[in-house]
Amino acid sequence: MDIKEIQSLIKFVARSGASEVKLEMEDLKITIKTSSGEHHPETTYVQHLPVGQPTIQQSPTNQAVPAAAEPTPAKEAKDDEAKYLTIKSPIIGTFYRKPSPDKPSFVEVGSEIHKGDVLCVIEAMKLFNDIESEVSGKIVKVLVEDSSPVEFDQPLFLVDPS
Repeated sequence: MDIKEIQSLIKFVARSGASEVKLEMEDLKITIKTSSGEHHPETTYVQHLPVGQPTIQQSPTNQAVPAAAEPTPAKEAKDDEAKYLTIKSPIIGTFYRKPSPDKPSFVEVGSEIHKGDVLCVIEAMKLFNDIESEVSGKIVKVLVEDSSPVEFDQPLFLVDPS
C-alpha cells in the first residue's frame, strides 16, 4: 500500500463519519482515528511489518530460443509476454474493471496509460481501492475477469512499456 492509497483511505474514513478504523494486512497495520469536532486533526498510525513489498516485476526482454528446437505455440506466447510488464494486485479482494456497473471500464486492451492512472478498483473489506499504474505504456492484456476475486501479487494486466 503506497502513500496515495493511505491518503485515499484517510479521506474515505473522514467522509464516512467513522470514529476509528483499523486495517491489518500481511505487511501493514493502519489505525485511523477521527474526532467529531472540527478543530481536532485526524490521527493515523501506519506500521510496516517486515514482509516483502509488492512490486511490479519486469520480465527479461532478451530471452533466446534455441535454434535447434521448434517453439510450440504455448512457448511462443510466453516469449511474446516476456517483453511486457506485469501489473500485480497489491491486495486481496474483488477486482472490478469499472467504477460502477453503468460506467465504462477504466482501461481496455490498447489503452494508453500513464503513471498514476487508475486501472481498476479492488474491493477489500467493503472499501473500494483505486489501483493506480506505476508505469506508462499500453495495455496489452487484461488477465482477470470483472468481479473476480484476486489474491495478493496476482497478475492483473500486461503492459507494453515501449
